[in-house]
Amino acid sequence: MTIQVNPEPAGSPVRWAELTSPEAADLVTRVNAVMIPVGAIEQHGPHLPLAVDTIIATAVAEGVSAETGIPVTPPVSFGVSASHGGFPGTMTLQPETMIALVTDLFESLYASGVRQFVTVSGHIWNNGSLDVAVEKLRVRHDDVRVRAIGYVTMYPGAEVDGHVSYGRGLMHANFFETSVLLHLHPELVRLDRAVSHLDTDSFWDYRMDQVSETGVWGRDVASATAGHGKDEFERCVRTTARAIAAAVREPWPSSAHRPA
Repeated sequence: MTIQVNPEPAGSPVRWAELTSPEAADLVTRVNAVMIPVGAIEQHGPHLPLAVDTIIATAVAEGVSAETGIPVTPPVSFGVSASHGGFPGTMTLQPETMIALVTDLFESLYASGVRQFVTVSGHIWNNGSLDVAVEKLRVRHDDVRVRAIGYVTMYPGAEVDGHVSYGRGLMHANFFETSVLLHLHPELVRLDRAVSHLDTDSFWDYRMDQVSETGVWGRDVASATAGHGKDEFERCVRTTARAIAAAVREPWPSSAHRPA
């Protein structure tokens, strides 16, 4: 079987959950890859909804699907979010739960014939669990390719205009995320409640409630705009679509067991 992306972009997302069983079986013979958005339900300060990470990761993955024809599954809406500490609203999985959940999803899709997997995460603290799930799949099967990425992974982090100097994993509910939400769902943004937090450099990563009294990490939040969010969102989709389309066409190593 030739592994390829649909040569004609779908124009709209190919949602795995909306396919019939025969349609899914047919699709994997032509487009042998799938994306799984992974988000979180966690506090995002006083001005953004709890579902920010799930909303953005899903929107990016669906945009990539529309560009490439690669199907996208429903999101894993809950993430590894206990590091937010005592802020109300957060719903979290233990890292071990996330590993088991994503591993089960990989295996279910593998049983349906999928052999190339990309998780698209909107929450950086998911990374450790996703990396473990990826490693488990890669080791268990010698005919798969799998990668865990963030929705901003495919362009240099220094180019992310989040108005954060030292954010790393603590960049949160900031100028960037607020701008993207203003583009995607302005009705969910309470910009009149936006506050900022001056980020500082640190070797250590802390729980959010240890370093921010509001749950926000980043400056100039109230100056976020839908226009900036549109530019950043479209770049995320464009660069990720280009990278994944090339990845699924990438030749397998000569010693690998390729899908039959």
